[in-house]
Amino acid sequence: LVMAGHTRKAVKVLKTLRNSDLEAMEEIEEIVANFPGQTSAEGYGTEETNQVAMESPNVISTFIEMMGHAPTRRALVLGCGMMALQQLSGINTVMYYAAVMSQFDETTSIWLSGFTALAQVAGIGLSIFLVERAGRRPLILSSLFFVVISLTGLGASFFLDRIGSASVTEAHGSCGEQPALVWSGLTKFCYDCVQMEGCGYCNGKCVEGDETGPFGQDTCNAEDAWAYENCKVGFGWMSVFFMVSYLLAFGAGMGGLPWTVNSEIYPLKYRSLAVSLSTGTNWMGNLIISATFLSISSPSALTTYGSFWLFAAISLLGMIWLYFALPETKGRSLEEIEQLFERPGDFSLNDSEGDGHVLFRDNVHGDAVPPAQSVYVFVGLYVQTGHVEITRSEEEVQEIVSTAIESSAEFA
Repeated sequence: LVMAGHTRKAVKVLKTLRNSDLEAMEEIEEIVANFPGQTSAEGYGTEETNQVAMESPNVISTFIEMMGHAPTRRALVLGCGMMALQQLSGINTVMYYAAVMSQFDETTSIWLSGFTALAQVAGIGLSIFLVERAGRRPLILSSLFFVVISLTGLGASFFLDRIGSASVTEAHGSCGEQPALVWSGLTKFCYDCVQMEGCGYCNGKCVEGDETGPFGQDTCNAEDAWAYENCKVGFGWMSVFFMVSYLLAFGAGMGGLPWTVNSEIYPLKYRSLAVSLSTGTNWMGNLIISATFLSISSPSALTTYGSFWLFAAISLLGMIWLYFALPETKGRSLEEIEQLFERPGDFSLNDSEGDGHVLFRDNVHGDAVPPAQSVYVFVGLYVQTGHVEITRSEEEVQEIVSTAIESSAEFA
């Protein structure tokens, strides 16, 4: 709204969201300070400033500038990483191929896929209720924790389907073996047999056939049950349980919160480009996972259970990474969120004018930086929210801090 020249509307909206009118006005000033060419909220809404707001800088130059700005670069790595993790945790494989993976008959599988999808809707509803109460970070980390458990259980259900199916004592022709990457490829169970095209199981034998029955009339007795594409196993309920728990856990955190966090962590100057890049990362991950799942889950590659264990391992690594990399953004202003990605080397004290007045400066671009609630200084000391780590003599530190406070007050 501010960039479009509607400052009064922006203030009105913020007053409904913040604890006081003063807090709303301070945040408006922070937004204005991040807008190119403006130093105060005055002047917004005029034809001249609206024209400035509508002008779009060159995308390439903005990208180069953004990548050169260390705090934004760190935020972008976090945002794109979360989007990639959202897809690499296997969500769309479950959504797209639930009916294919199910061990039930076709009609039951279709109805179950619709039922399990409702679990994600319930998870999203839970996320909406908890996001401003529990916070983004706890929801995302707990979501990933239960996603790892659910994916591990889902993989285990398919593995138990295999070893729990009837044993194969005799295999005919091409039904005796198949190419395999992570297992022997020998047909040992009914599960292995029906995974091969043109093969079915009856009475301990894996023989060639189709939906109607075996090709050779002498291979199976008339009273023998013919299994083709699916074997009668007792772990179908287990896969449904873990599929529902996975979608519920995913929806409660990783479903919507990566989008929420990405909308909060970038400075206004780079926000549109950064969000575009993170969105592109999300859809690229969607494309890769959706296009490769049937291949990697085939018996000749990782198998179905192996592919879900792979997604579980990726989710576990992602959870560990986010534990250290993801800050909490709930209840923070734009300025405070930007400070979360600053580091001591990003800003320094610099007397560039030679007049004895020391200003905080951006080490990357040399831009003057306004004093903030949390200031990073790297000139042999580190100051953040009142904490000072002394690496010089007490007299030197006292002189530097006094000069910085006086200069920053004058600068403000």
